[in-house]
Amino acid sequence: MKFSYLALIPPTILFGANAGAQTGSAYPVKSIRMVVAYPPGGTVDLLARAVGQQLSRRWKQPVLVDNRPGGGANIGTEFAARAPADGYTIFMSTVANVINISLYRKLNYDFRRDFIHVTHLATVPGILVVHPSLPVKDVKGLIALAKARPNELRHGSSGTGSPHHLAGALFKSMAGVEMVHVPYKGASPAINDILGGHIEVLFGAFVSTVPHVKTSRLRALGVTSIKRVPVAPDLPTLDEQGLSGFETASWFGVALPAGTPKDIAAKLHRELMQIISLPEVRDPFIAQGAEWIGSTPEEFAAFIEAQIAKWAKAVKASGATAG
Repeated sequence: MKFSYLALIPPTILFGANAGAQTGSAYPVKSIRMVVAYPPGGTVDLLARAVGQQLSRRWKQPVLVDNRPGGGANIGTEFAARAPADGYTIFMSTVANVINISLYRKLNYDFRRDFIHVTHLATVPGILVVHPSLPVKDVKGLIALAKARPNELRHGSSGTGSPHHLAGALFKSMAGVEMVHVPYKGASPAINDILGGHIEVLFGAFVSTVPHVKTSRLRALGVTSIKRVPVAPDLPTLDEQGLSGFETASWFGVALPAGTPKDIAAKLHRELMQIISLPEVRDPFIAQGAEWIGSTPEEFAAFIEAQIAKWAKAVKASGATAG
């Protein structure tokens, strides 16, 4: 038998670092890690678990959610960007990733280039609410009051640089009003303070804020999505109320490290499109105001570019910086 020394050379040396990655037909043959740059329990975490459970059933391999919070979502994002491009690390991207491009002075990854952006999974709207003592019934009334009382009204958010902070900054910029921003360490303390009348205005998450609207402890003026929310069809958008193009909904997508084989990315996209059509996946999130999207990679890439530009304006208007 003729012996070849090539048999002793690892395939990664012969063919590059991704030599061990399976093609789409063989993939996956082992467990998959789904990176979430937030703690357990939030919307993106719940979405990852719902999708991951279905992927596991279909592929007969464990899909494990790996929560890596901190740094304004940068810790988990950088970890995913540096992961092997073999299809065994999936990243749950969010609106924070496009905000951070303008918010942070320096990032150790490039959100555009370091990922294959597979699909825009879903969008969840924000909501504008006021304390019931405020004598306004709609957005036009709030704008008029803010103009009459510049820098007297206080608007809360879940933190400086958060989507809800920047929603307030965008509102002030588009409406031409001045209000005082009050940042909190999360949504719960912000909601508690507006319930107590310590602040008058809040841009918050639909899911966590709407229960207080239903009990009349808060008054909703509008949703921050571009379309009305099916579970609250009588609540108008800010766009409808004179702020043309206003849209600051949170969104959630799926990405892979750049260099992942194209057939694996295509296989993942096909599976995700089928998964998000399942009622057991769709219905619980729709009930919380979510809108399922399911875009192509090309559509998602274009959406990301538009979001980068939009949030850059909001970050500039807010004056916020980090890092």
